[in-house]
Amino acid sequence: MATEYGQGYGLPGPGHARGVGGRRRRMPAALRAPVEGRAWRELAYVLLSLPISILLFTYAVTMVSLGAGLLVTFLGVPVLAAALAGCRGIGSVERARARGLLGLDVGEPEPLRLKRQGFMGWIGAVLKSGTSWRALLYSVLQLPWAVLSFTVTVTFWSVGWTLLTYPLWFWVLPTYAGQDGIQLYGDEQWAIYLDNPFEIAVTAGVGLLFTLATPWIVRALTTVDRVMVHGLLGPSRLATRVVELESDRGVVVDTAAADLRRIERDLHDGAQARLVNLAMDLGLAKEKLREDPQAAARMVDEAHGEVKTALQELRDLARGIHPAVLTDRGLDAALSAVASRCTVPVQVEVDLSERPAPAIEGIAYFTVSELLQNVSKHSRATLAAVEVWRSEDRLMLQVVDNGVGGANLSRGSGLAGLAERLDAVDGILVVDSPAGGPTRVTAELPWRAERAR
Repeated sequence: MATEYGQGYGLPGPGHARGVGGRRRRMPAALRAPVEGRAWRELAYVLLSLPISILLFTYAVTMVSLGAGLLVTFLGVPVLAAALAGCRGIGSVERARARGLLGLDVGEPEPLRLKRQGFMGWIGAVLKSGTSWRALLYSVLQLPWAVLSFTVTVTFWSVGWTLLTYPLWFWVLPTYAGQDGIQLYGDEQWAIYLDNPFEIAVTAGVGLLFTLATPWIVRALTTVDRVMVHGLLGPSRLATRVVELESDRGVVVDTAAADLRRIERDLHDGAQARLVNLAMDLGLAKEKLREDPQAAARMVDEAHGEVKTALQELRDLARGIHPAVLTDRGLDAALSAVASRCTVPVQVEVDLSERPAPAIEGIAYFTVSELLQNVSKHSRATLAAVEVWRSEDRLMLQVVDNGVGGANLSRGSGLAGLAERLDAVDGILVVDSPAGGPTRVTAELPWRAERAR
């Protein structure tokens, strides 16, 4: 459906690639890989992993074995806690190494939660922390994997460069080793050497293939290291989710406080001020009723107009809080009402077999309302379209206009605040607005079905 809107406006679909002003690389990635800095950093990571993993494995096994052996006495518990604390420190070093050589930015795991102060409280926190045990598991598993990756990497790397550079050094063998070249086969009667120009060229070609393949093999090996570092030394999914929820809660609280201040300001500056003036005008009209009935009638008539204005402001304010049409008739009618107030023609299509939960419905309404306000104020568009549909467990919203484009989430605009509000309920806001237009803003919200109202 979104593509139809794009076609209707003459807009490129999502799959169309746009030209980028960046400089293209002339050399293919397969040929660049052996000399790129990334390949050498990954090679350094693999080469360092073997000696480091030996130290980690030795420390972890020795300390844990010592602690387990001493558990029959009181000394076993603090020794085991010290072993786990050391593994946590090792995890910090490994995260830094992965960050520097692999470009893997892993967040710090959750800190120790001390239920009571003192040495015993620290021991209990270390032993109960999942981060400590994951770091211990990493210290044990790293050694066998480091041995495998080191062996494969050194074999491919040395064989590849040795064969590739064979035309430069093959004279070393007959000069210093007393043989005609690299020996492929030999027994007591005869031997096969790579010594003629054709064989030397083929050998260099095979070396080139090994050399070109080695960075990709090393990259595949370090992918496992990335998974291990991220999964065992990074924050757990539960801790990450808790941090996200705490951040989202802060956004929700700030948004609610801002909305309350806005409502209070609108009431104080708008309807409340008019009602105060209305009370004063009616008081004056009451005093003049006997002395000058005509003047009193004019004042009552003016007060009647103030009442109408105050009622309209109260209706607008109530619509901004939660419109009655949304509660009574749902998103289709409410969004149609919003579209009718937009300064450009807006086509609205809502394809929902059932209504979402009131909270999600309200967020969807205000999201589209704010996006249409942006269309009216900033887009300089002549056409716009709104589409709402459900995709499995997500409620999808899309607003398209044929304006000048240039909308950006990173500029601290209202779109950034809208994205934060959606993120607070596990929603997503995606903006596709190249310079010159068109603009396509897509929002996703979690789907929760409506309960009995």
